[in-house]
Amino acid sequence: MKKIGFLDAEISTASRDKIAAVQLENLKKTLWHCYNNNSFYKKRIDEAGLNPGKLKDLRDIEKLPFTSKDELRENYPFGLFCTPLSEVIRVHASSGTTGNPTVVGYTREDLEMWADNLIRIMYDVGVRKEDVVQVSHGFGLFTGGFGFQYAAEKLGALVIPVSAGNTER
Repeated sequence: MKKIGFLDAEISTASRDKIAAVQLENLKKTLWHCYNNNSFYKKRIDEAGLNPGKLKDLRDIEKLPFTSKDELRENYPFGLFCTPLSEVIRVHASSGTTGNPTVVGYTREDLEMWADNLIRIMYDVGVRKEDVVQVSHGFGLFTGGFGFQYAAEKLGALVIPVSAGNTER
């Protein structure tokens, strides 16, 4: 049996307090980014009486207003992006079964962060360079399989992107 280890022990074994501190810092950064780059979110944050820099605790997330599915639809497709389209390198979307699809744009940094998070998970459960990873999640506008494929490739594993289809072969 392969020995399970940590790719980044500091992250994978961090205390709850350390994790909470990082989460709070990242929440503040995300709120500031939304506040400064999207008039819809700026208005919603102002209406809630929040100052992104003055969040003191993760429980402050309870003060944030929800964004409803109707608001996502009203701003379809790119109205809630907080990054210029010139920086978006990939777009994914929901199926849109109840209305317009929910569109998500990814920058290069987003994709790298997504892959790095999945790499840590894969590594922590034992996936290594010499392994074969079968990605059975969907490949299409739905986000599913792409993150797993990219993460496994960055880890150096052999990837078989089967998705749905003829898996008998």
